[in-house]
Amino acid sequence: MIELIPAIDIIDGKCVRLSQGDYDRMTTYNQDPLEVAKEFQDHGIKRLHVVDLDGAKARHIVNYKTLERIASRTSLIIDFGGGIKSDEDLEIAFESGAQMVTGGSIAVKNPELFLSWLHKFGTDKIILGADAKNQKIAVSGWKESSDKELIPFVERYIKSGVRKVITTDISKDGMLEGPSIDLYKKMTSEISDIYLIASGGVSSVKDIEKLYEAGIPAVIFGKALYEGRITLKELLRFL
Repeated sequence: MIELIPAIDIIDGKCVRLSQGDYDRMTTYNQDPLEVAKEFQDHGIKRLHVVDLDGAKARHIVNYKTLERIASRTSLIIDFGGGIKSDEDLEIAFESGAQMVTGGSIAVKNPELFLSWLHKFGTDKIILGADAKNQKIAVSGWKESSDKELIPFVERYIKSGVRKVITTDISKDGMLEGPSIDLYKKMTSEISDIYLIASGGVSSVKDIEKLYEAGIPAVIFGKALYEGRITLKELLRFL
């Protein structure tokens, strides 16, 4: 069964969502992300994807206290990303209760450091964030594009030992127009040994079904839940 991973994106300690990564197109859904996380847990959700959007912008971890509150008051398995650029950031994330950390910009700008984390903590704890715009890797909270092509970039890291990869098609994120299923199918067919976590664009339970039918092992989604297009009750059959 496909692994369901709701997302909580944080700015100023609040649960928010952006559209296409644009900080000027932000909607606040809850003043307290812990309330949201508890509701997920109460409905049988086991996993959570937490993104420190302030951290992504500042290029160092910012909302670790919010992470700590969620981790200490729920039993959710949390992967955390956004602004993790140093050993110190990584240490803070793990000490604050993250079981996994997602590295995106760092994997582009300092691959040696990212690989040292992978070798030290293992493939279960370090996730590659490979977010793309027009199939080119984007970094720094999606504010910068790179010249790196998505599939060769991911393939190189898989060969270096990465297993879990989160890929967001930025053009789809927060738009509720459906995920980039063709892109994800291409990735899983061309890259062996990848545990691909699809992110961005999920608008309904049907989109989750389509990803499952396409053989995608895991999906991150957020806005569709917050906008009421997916109910937690509807997700029970996937759990």
